[in-house]
Amino acid sequence: MATTISFQDTKGKQRGPAGVNLSGPARTRRGRKLRDNLTGYAFLAGAIFCFALFSWFPMIRGIVMSFQHTKRGVTTWVGFDNYTRIIHDPSFGTAWKNTFYFTALALVLGYAVPFVVAILLNELRHGKGYLRILVYLPVMLPPASALFLFKFYAYDPSDAGLFNAVLKFFHLPTSEWMQSPTATMPAMVIASTWMNMGAAVLIYLAALQNIPGELYEAAELDGAGLLRRIWSVTIPQTRLILALLAMLQIVATMQVFIEPLILANGAGTQDSATSVAYLIYQHGFFQNDLNGAAALGVIVLIVLAAFSAVYVRLTTKQD
Repeated sequence: MATTISFQDTKGKQRGPAGVNLSGPARTRRGRKLRDNLTGYAFLAGAIFCFALFSWFPMIRGIVMSFQHTKRGVTTWVGFDNYTRIIHDPSFGTAWKNTFYFTALALVLGYAVPFVVAILLNELRHGKGYLRILVYLPVMLPPASALFLFKFYAYDPSDAGLFNAVLKFFHLPTSEWMQSPTATMPAMVIASTWMNMGAAVLIYLAALQNIPGELYEAAELDGAGLLRRIWSVTIPQTRLILALLAMLQIVATMQVFIEPLILANGAGTQDSATSVAYLIYQHGFFQNDLNGAAALGVIVLIVLAAFSAVYVRLTTKQD
């Protein structure tokens, strides 16, 4: 058997038979790896710059503004005075109550409906593509356009409104919808669910199609019906997606703004639609109280951060 002997020359370079230089390919690989790393770092630097400019800087600036008072271009530090003033605002408690109410209704309706629709679409044998397009179409509409459609067509308090026409057809009492303090919040949740459920449905469909068919076959052999298969197979297999979308749903609905602004003209009848985000808008643009708006924004940030931390902690323990 022939033996290959390598040695080092007087300059310390690795050489093989006949003085072949072995350090060249290694240096080339290192150079290529360095160029690849630099390219990745360049893309990463662009992303970090965008986040810093459009996300982190406004957040830090808002936190700083919440401890300041600006009047006629003169800024002074006031500590927690803005927080104290915001908390004692008569609309503060009402806004939080309405926001929590909207979030609870959205979890009952806006969180459950997309999952049910995804299960129905997944069970169909024909026309899945067309139905997916129909479900996703509202997401492609501008939110303002969709809400104006609901306001002037579906929620018309007269019998000409779509919903009142349906209620009248079934001989049920009609509603004033956005003019009614009790119907305002459910009406906003219905409109918000219709606008936003398309994306959630597609995510659920992707998760459902990754469930092994053998699990359903085994459940059917055990005599499990449709509801039992959903409870014993579908929900456990999609638990992580359900948990993630639940958290995203709560975080998004806690910042509800455009629905009360367009459907209820902001506050609604007897402040039935005033949300925390709309209260921030009022302080910032109607009362010219940017510092108070910043303080309320920081309070929302703390509440959502605390909820997210508790939620992640609980889900981690369950896993």
